[in-house]
Amino acid sequence: MTSLRMTAKGRRTAAALGAVSAGLLVLSACEKPTPLATVTVNGTSVHSEAACYSDSKAISESEIKSCMQKEAEETLTVGMNDKVRFGVDPEVAEHGWTLFIGGQPAEPEPFKKTYRSVPGSVFFSSGQGGPALKKAQVSIVETDGNELRGIWHFELKKG
Repeated sequence: MTSLRMTAKGRRTAAALGAVSAGLLVLSACEKPTPLATVTVNGTSVHSEAACYSDSKAISESEIKSCMQKEAEETLTVGMNDKVRFGVDPEVAEHGWTLFIGGQPAEPEPFKKTYRSVPGSVFFSSGQGGPALKKAQVSIVETDGNELRGIWHFELKKG
C-alpha cells in the first residue's frame, strides 16, 4: 500500500513540476509589452501601446514608413479651447519624444519630460489659410539621438 501512495504522490509532484515548467516556457515566449502613451482631454484618458517599438535598437526606415501610415486605435474628441495632455513612460522621456501632427513633426527638438499640455486649437489648423481640419492623427515619436525607438498614434476629432 505504501508503494502505491509513493507512486501517486510522485505522479502528482511530476505533474505539478511539468505544469510549472510549461507555464515558464509560455511566459518566456511572450513579448515584453511596450511602454504606454496617454492622451487626456477634459478628464477622459486613452492609453495605447506603441504601433512600432524597439527598446534595443533603432526602427528601420522601412518600418518607420509603414508604422507612420498605421491608423490610430484610440480617439478623443477635442474642443478648440481644450487642453490636450500627453504623457509617456519615464523610459520614453529619458530618450526624448516629439509630437507629429499628420505625419509631420510639430516641434524642432525632442521633449524630455513625461508630461506636456498643448492647446486643442493646434491640431485643427490647416496652417495655410485653408479650412480648419475636422480630425488629426497625432503621433508620439520616441527618439534616441537620431534613431527612432517607438511610435504611438492617437486620433483627435474636433468637437
